[in-house]
Amino acid sequence: MEELAFLHAITKRFGGVAALRGVDFAIRPGEVHALVGENGAGKSTLIRVLGGEIAPDSGTLHLSGAPVQLRSPAHALGLGIAIIHQELALAPDLTVAENIFLGALPPAIMWKTLRRRAHELITRLGFDIDPAKNLGELAVAHQQVVEIAKALSRNARIIVFDEPTSVLATQDAERLLRVIDGLRQQGVGIVYISHRLDEVFRVADRLTVMKDGAVVGTVTPDAVDIDAVIRMMVGRSLSAMFGERDERTPGEELLRVEHLSAGRRVRDVSFAIRAGEIVGVGGLVGAGRTEMARLIFGADHRDGGRIVVQGRERHIRRPADAVAAGIALLPEDRKTQGVILEMPIRVNVTMARLRAVVNALGFIRRAEERRVVGHLSEYLRIKAASLDAPVSSLSGGNQQKVVLAKWFHAGGRVIILDEPTRGVDVGAKSEIYSLIHHLAAEGRAVLVISSEHQELFGLCDRILVMGDGELRGELTPERYTKETLLSLAMTGAQRARASGSPPPRPGQQDHELT
Repeated sequence: MEELAFLHAITKRFGGVAALRGVDFAIRPGEVHALVGENGAGKSTLIRVLGGEIAPDSGTLHLSGAPVQLRSPAHALGLGIAIIHQELALAPDLTVAENIFLGALPPAIMWKTLRRRAHELITRLGFDIDPAKNLGELAVAHQQVVEIAKALSRNARIIVFDEPTSVLATQDAERLLRVIDGLRQQGVGIVYISHRLDEVFRVADRLTVMKDGAVVGTVTPDAVDIDAVIRMMVGRSLSAMFGERDERTPGEELLRVEHLSAGRRVRDVSFAIRAGEIVGVGGLVGAGRTEMARLIFGADHRDGGRIVVQGRERHIRRPADAVAAGIALLPEDRKTQGVILEMPIRVNVTMARLRAVVNALGFIRRAEERRVVGHLSEYLRIKAASLDAPVSSLSGGNQQKVVLAKWFHAGGRVIILDEPTRGVDVGAKSEIYSLIHHLAAEGRAVLVISSEHQELFGLCDRILVMGDGELRGELTPERYTKETLLSLAMTGAQRARASGSPPPRPGQQDHELT
């Protein structure tokens, strides 16, 4: 089969750092070729070379067998190579049709013809989106469809998807995977980059694993399992990432929630967590898990219910009240709610307990600030050029560690982690899991909200299951199966098999959303 593109012996250095070391990578028509690896493995640099953003120091690129030197992203797009980044490059104040043809609009625009062509492209992808609608009014999933339609309008033969489902709800991610499958059937060559290995195994024809700027190997999903790919990426298996389930004896009750309610979003939720416990919260998207966490933290107004911290009822009306009560929240959206991206690491880490680093006159003691932040940065292994670097310069995993460092500094006894490993690579996940175990070992109560079943099974002492705003049940480790969890989430009752089946054999649990 003729290759649409072949990158051969690609090398790229940035100063003294070798970002790519003799990389070979091929893209075939009608194929999904996944590119996986930890942050810093070289994936993004390779895609920037393919997209014409940077030139390699050495190596060659062939398109349909002919050597090509790309001069710019526009040149690459003109040759049929489209890159769909995680952060969409669209104009929210323009219409869908205008976004699709942006950069290729004729001097005299026939609006009816433009909208008809836009509608044809969107229909080809299996969606019905009004071309005259402003893009900013669309959900993120539909904005991604517009980005794909934009690529198709340029007759793209190669489309790169960079973490396309990281911000999508489960049902929207499913639809996007179907769109990608449709593009494959139309003969488009797809490069798929994702940390979600379950999706990679579902959609990819081949997987190339990168580490430290080099290709470790290229495999097919039917020849390996997820554990084997993880070992290629980080040198250890999935089960080893979670660590051994340590023997912890729960201590005093640190948090009790009674009859927590907020309209239909959260309805009469009650539970308790003790010191040294890691308690999971599972369920489908829209079950009310994040809403419950925000009510406990005072980020949203509650209609009723009591919050008791260390035996004392606390009247939490805003996040400052929660922090004063010893409750910390690592939010689902770290970029808009967990950190201030353009501020330095040191500022982000100390902001929740600023009084610890200021003097009697209210001025920051710089030496003490650097000592505190430096210690936490070393302890959490935050990889950054300096403590003055903006958080926006960090990888997703290191941004998440900055949020954790903030709450380590604040000293809360109750830690709520909402999707703690979303958008981070496998290696960073392992480090975050280790930190969660350490929080529990220190005697804190940890509540982990996650859409990844395997994450809940590997980390938690027990799992609370929510559905439609209600707490529908609780699972203990001997009952951990995806079927049992989903049955509770969807129906509020465990099916016969779930109630009578023995615990799964080692290795039998599925790898959903690893």
